[in-house]
Amino acid sequence: MHTFRDAMIVFRDEASASVQNQMGVFIGLVQPIVYLALFGPVMIQVLPGNGTSAWQIYIPGLLVQLGLFATGYAGFGLIPDVRSGYLERLRVTPASRLGLLLGRVLWDVLTLLVQSVIIVLISMLFGLRTPLTGVLAGVALMTLLGVSLASLSYSLALKLSSEWLFAPVLNGIALPLMLLSGILLPMSLAPGWLQTVSEFNPLRYAVDAMRDLFAGDYTSQPVLLGLAVVVALVAASLGVGTRTFAKYNA
Repeated sequence: MHTFRDAMIVFRDEASASVQNQMGVFIGLVQPIVYLALFGPVMIQVLPGNGTSAWQIYIPGLLVQLGLFATGYAGFGLIPDVRSGYLERLRVTPASRLGLLLGRVLWDVLTLLVQSVIIVLISMLFGLRTPLTGVLAGVALMTLLGVSLASLSYSLALKLSSEWLFAPVLNGIALPLMLLSGILLPMSLAPGWLQTVSEFNPLRYAVDAMRDLFAGDYTSQPVLLGLAVVVALVAASLGVGTRTFAKYNA
């Protein structure tokens, strides 16, 4: 209860700051909408299957891309708090270190969830047809992935504490993760050596699982494997994030 209370306090602070700067949420939607409107029709001509099944392949990848950039770059918002001394002042409080992390992560995930719903609704105008259960399950899986990515992003931000270092390091990590996850095209279309390399990328398993969920296959091997990988990643990421916050505030 102590951790939950502290998390809610931080959550309210983050929500209040974001409400005053709504442009950030809007900007987060621009990139996936551009990909959807300008790149989606091209991909539908390339992806296997007819129009409906092709959208079921493309949209889950687009949602994971949204999660990667929306929550993966969340650490940028922490760096000003480090510079201003906000986190330094938290050192003298008995606040739970996990609560300090979770409050921020929960707000990032809620923002991601709202953005994802908007993308799915717009996708239906373009031709996406998928079971509601599959959409809900896919978005839930992506939400868990967002928890992990946001936690790691905040950990990296605390380690670097500078936008000039954070941006290139994060870009250097995010770009290979995106390309090797099959976000744009399924990795089954890649040459064998590239498929082997992609097996070390946890995002690939999340993408494959979401595509099966959007297709209405809820118990396939990719779904079960993707869920296991994402849950393990969440547990490890929260552990790393909590230790990083505790060490910084020690």
